Amino acid sequence: MAAASFEIDEIKRRMNGAVSVLKTELGGLRTGRASVNLLEPVNVEAYGSHMPLNQVASVTVPEPRMLSVQVWDKSMVGAVERGIREANLGLNPIIEGQLLRIPIPELNAERRQELVKVGHKYAEQARIAVRHVRRDGLDLLKKLEKDGDITEDDERRNSDAVQKATDQAIGEIDQLLATKEKEITQV
Repeated sequence: MAAASFEIDEIKRRMNGAVSVLKTELGGLRTGRASVNLLEPVNVEAYGSHMPLNQVASVTVPEPRMLSVQVWDKSMVGAVERGIREANLGLNPIIEGQLLRIPIPELNAERRQELVKVGHKYAEQARIAVRHVRRDGLDLLKKLEKDGDITEDDERRNSDAVQKATDQAIGEIDQLLATKEKEITQV
């Protein structure tokens, strides 16, 4: 069996993965205007499994306050509509054959607060993912030191690098959340 090795770049890559997932999720939170990213978090029960909406339909923005979802398979229309309603985005699709029209309602103060809470939940999930990556990295360093593959000084230096990468990723998460929160609460 090959000896495990520590790579700070791998730790940073995994942390950046958590940040990019957060960017995608926050892109799906609406700010009052229609955007194809709005339906990004929607999953559809199709063909016996959960699939992202963009694998069973195409999404367009025909008007600033309207989304249009063209479902490719006629038998999937009901599942797509159910997926959109269950995504808890506050959207009510109108079915017209294989086309779903989704009017984007004006955001009221209560809905804005709900969206801010959802944004906080997404950010906390990203922070947890980053902390899991940190824990994995630190555990690997302790194991390498215990096995005698690295010195105590190397373990300390690399542990500091992991913590620095963690702080940087969490700072970026907080910045993304603050920007999105400002965007949502802006009337």
